[in-house]
Amino acid sequence: MFESLAARTAHQVERSGNFELWAWFFMRVSGVVLLFMVLFHLFWMHFVVGVENINFAVVAKRWENPLWRIYDLFLLIFAWTHGANGMRYIIEDYVHVPGWRVTLKTVLLLVYFALISMGAYIIFTFRSP
Repeated sequence: MFESLAARTAHQVERSGNFELWAWFFMRVSGVVLLFMVLFHLFWMHFVVGVENINFAVVAKRWENPLWRIYDLFLLIFAWTHGANGMRYIIEDYVHVPGWRVTLKTVLLLVYFALISMGAYIIFTFRSP
């Protein structure tokens, strides 16, 4: 009995643990990457550009360079994915009714894709006047 229970438990962990392992690993890596990206963004916008100088024209000039657009896109994707993954952990830990858990995760996924899509659309289609 104990062998079959241990084998069944090991099989469940192996089958379902792959996604959770990668999600856990992503949270650690994206947290470190986000730390440096956000610190650079704050340094650049607050000290190099200056808060008092930030306006539409400054952002439009900055986005003439495709590297800034790529940087902002990666910042957007890393931040939203990191946050959505954290929210998924919270839903998994605190919502115990399976129907509500599926509903909340579905809403989270829809909001995640909608906001990433809108942000990417703005970044890629923005034209300076």
